[in-house]
Amino acid sequence: MITKRNCLAIILAIVLCASLVWLCTSIQGSEKLYEVHPYITTPEYRTDTARAIDAYERMMERYMDLTEINLVDLKTTLRDISQRLVSVDAKLTQLTSKMTKIEKALGIEQPKALTGKKSCPKQVEKKINGKSPPSM
Repeated sequence: MITKRNCLAIILAIVLCASLVWLCTSIQGSEKLYEVHPYITTPEYRTDTARAIDAYERMMERYMDLTEINLVDLKTTLRDISQRLVSVDAKLTQLTSKMTKIEKALGIEQPKALTGKKSCPKQVEKKINGKSPPSM
């Protein structure tokens, strides 16, 4: 009987171990599955020509911006110059009217060369390669 008891004890031990293993896996629950969706992208392959075209476009955009800025500066400068010329012209007009009043008050006559005929200076012929240019 000792051998039957030993066999029975071994079978009982195996059954207990198997049930213990089964209970441990059932406590942990069922096997869980996770789906992983990686969002890894690789950069597109660019040729040297495409990079050169992009660099040229960036350079042209910078050049156009610089040109626009310079044109705006030129516009403001020209506006300032024109305003200054208008003010100088107005002051010259006032000065001319004052001078004519002073000349009338003092009885000074204006020179004939300024008021009347304009004298034409003699034209100096320039010789080009030893010959005088044709007269018109």
